[in-house]
Amino acid sequence: MIEIAGQVYAFDDPLVIGVLAGAGVILLILVLLVIAVLRAGKTARMTAPLAQQMGILGQNVQQLGMGQEQLRGGLRTVSDTQANAQAQVIQVVESRLAAVQQQMQDRLADNAARSARSLADMQERMKETLHGSSKQTTTSLTQLQERLAAIDRAQDNITKLSGDVLSLQDILSNKQTRGAFGEIQLHDIVSKALPRDSFTLQATLSNGKRADCLIHLPNPPGPIVIDSKFPLEAYEALRRAKTDYDTTEAARAMRTAVKAHIKAISEKYILEGETADGALMFLPSEAVYAELHANFPELVRDGFAARVWIVSPTTCMATLNTMRAILKDARMREQAGAIRKTLKLLHRDVEIVVSRVDKLNTHFGQARADLDGITTAAERAGKRAARLDNFDFEEISPEDASQVVPLSKPAG
Repeated sequence: MIEIAGQVYAFDDPLVIGVLAGAGVILLILVLLVIAVLRAGKTARMTAPLAQQMGILGQNVQQLGMGQEQLRGGLRTVSDTQANAQAQVIQVVESRLAAVQQQMQDRLADNAARSARSLADMQERMKETLHGSSKQTTTSLTQLQERLAAIDRAQDNITKLSGDVLSLQDILSNKQTRGAFGEIQLHDIVSKALPRDSFTLQATLSNGKRADCLIHLPNPPGPIVIDSKFPLEAYEALRRAKTDYDTTEAARAMRTAVKAHIKAISEKYILEGETADGALMFLPSEAVYAELHANFPELVRDGFAARVWIVSPTTCMATLNTMRAILKDARMREQAGAIRKTLKLLHRDVEIVVSRVDKLNTHFGQARADLDGITTAAERAGKRAARLDNFDFEEISPEDASQVVPLSKPAG
């Protein structure tokens, strides 16, 4: 490498090789010139050719100097061109580096903006998720509180129900309170099914016995008694029985209690000529009623034989609805005379209305005839008025002159 005027040239550069070759030629000429001068004294005849050669060599040296000068100008031009090219390359590289740097900055800014947006979106989603989770948690806690409150209310109701059950057990453990319980239930059912004036509670019969309820049915069948009975002890003993012996004893006690109730009702509340030929025994418990029909059908048959029909709250309501239909039919029959009288009066009113309609129709016919006459007279008057309106004053014929009224008095 050779550095000239701050410019570096390589040995393999053709320009450098040419310059070196020129320098070598010049050096060779100088060597030959020295040799020629040294040999000048040996031969005089060689002086002229040598001088001629020296002239030629001077010309060549001059041409070589000129070539060297041209080479120097070429080298300077090449150096300037290379410097300009290098500056342009550096400028292009710097511009490209600036563009790349700007692109990198733009990409970094874009990536930063995307990252910021992604982070903001993620924060928003996290906020919404946390808000939704908080809302769901609040809703769940609210529902949990409501359910706990419902459980507390249910617990209070259960506690109250337990107290009511204990109270009911206390009521049912005593015969008098148990009888009052059955009478109250019977009163509720009867008051809902029948009109208030169709039954009497705690009615006293002619034999001095007091019935829980007396239904005032028409004859036949006549007033019928409903008496409440509740064989609870025998039924509970039957439910508590664990052995065959206990079951047999409880069943015997059940038959004895029910038969005693059937006999008492049959003897006390079936009175010939005063009550119906039968009575109802009301059982306030559906379970006892189902037990009798399921396992003690002979007791039901004994009741039929004694004309005592066993009813539960459900079957009693159905029976009372049938009695209500009977009462309604009886009341309709009682009101048949009044209905017949009302129908007779209604028929007379209808006849009066018909006669007055006939008279009104006659008046309408007469008025229609008068209107027709008035219409005819109006049409005639209209035609005459039209003729008068179209009247022309023409000469009167001599025969009609006597019929013309003069406008002035004739001369006397």
